[in-house]
Amino acid sequence: MGKLPVLKLVLNPAWSMPTMMLTQLKLAARWAAFGTAVAVLTFPAFAQKKYDSGATDKEIKIGHIAPYSGPASAYGTIGKSISAYVEKVNAEGGIGGRKIKLITLDDAYNPSKTVEQARKLVEEDEVLFVFNPLGTPPNSAIHKYMNAKKVPQLFVATGATKWGDPKNFPWTMGWQPTYQAESMIYAAHILETKPNAKIGILYQNDDYGKDYLKGFEDGLGDKAKSMIVAKLTYEVTDPTVDSQLLSIKAAGADTFFNITTPKFAAQAIKKLAEIGWKPQHYLNSVSSSVSAVMQPAGMENGIGIFTSQYIKDPTDPQWVNDPGMKDWADWMKKYYPGGNLADAFNVYGYSVAQTVVAMLKQCGDNLTRENVMKQASSLDMTLPMLLPGVNIKTSADDFYPIEREQLAKFDGKTWVRFGKVYGR
Repeated sequence: MGKLPVLKLVLNPAWSMPTMMLTQLKLAARWAAFGTAVAVLTFPAFAQKKYDSGATDKEIKIGHIAPYSGPASAYGTIGKSISAYVEKVNAEGGIGGRKIKLITLDDAYNPSKTVEQARKLVEEDEVLFVFNPLGTPPNSAIHKYMNAKKVPQLFVATGATKWGDPKNFPWTMGWQPTYQAESMIYAAHILETKPNAKIGILYQNDDYGKDYLKGFEDGLGDKAKSMIVAKLTYEVTDPTVDSQLLSIKAAGADTFFNITTPKFAAQAIKKLAEIGWKPQHYLNSVSSSVSAVMQPAGMENGIGIFTSQYIKDPTDPQWVNDPGMKDWADWMKKYYPGGNLADAFNVYGYSVAQTVVAMLKQCGDNLTRENVMKQASSLDMTLPMLLPGVNIKTSADDFYPIEREQLAKFDGKTWVRFGKVYGR
């Protein structure tokens, strides 16, 4: 604030000394009141703005880690779609006049590389938070580090149940439905439709696969031991899963739970067709993309497979005239023209980016890491590309934003939803 103007008091010779003194006191009091008023009007505006590293009057710096290369590179399009949505937000003026600077790095789905990239983002780039890092093993590798640094590990791209533990890890939050909740839905469906099933399971040998497996076995309850006839694992470095599938078939399984990432999911679906094995097939939702999995596997080979959904599938004709789908398609054509309009991973990226933008708007001018987590745990909203009946809701003791999903069955062209919406 500039210098206050100098008051000049012109005295009337006819005034008595008491009169002059009284006049001076009145003027001084008025001027003091004016100064106070100016302070009241001015200083709160400055006090409202609070920043941590990564935030200024002009910019919000966000870190992001994705597997643009490596065995899970099919997920790389999520990072590209997030970047495209940030471009849209910035073109429209940013958030509160601040542009988002998204620093997105490749970890090749390698946990040791994830650690390296997370350290770079936090210690060198000094981002406000790390957003939507992908994969259970990669996120597990930086889980303790991010919490020790008190830097938000926000809306992670994995459904492992441990991302919802605000008591022990208050700086980490999930986004999508948990793997355990999803696999319990499959277990319930098997118990209802095929109570005497002989189940074979293929799962990735890490926390991601084990989380799905636990939910599935919990869902089967006491029948798990008698119904499951084979449980086999694979490593992300394996070239194929052919031998595991042959072993599961040989064990007499007539039902198959496929807990794999896109590359191996496509391999498995194709191999099942080649060996003429047609079990009742359940595929985890993280590998249900039509363009990234079903097309490479052969669309006809996927007929009859079950999965679950919580976002609208862009290949589903029922959404052709849906306003949300139209807006998404227009956005894709303008900001991500190289992206595949049949890939649900691009719907995922769009939707999780919308979530973080809404959260940042709630933060206002208090862009501290503490307030980022406070606002992230105070969400109550819907998004245009979530399925009807699915919403986002969090609280200080509930770090699971999305907890509803619905079963779907592949008809050779798209996923057809059926039954009720599960969850709470």
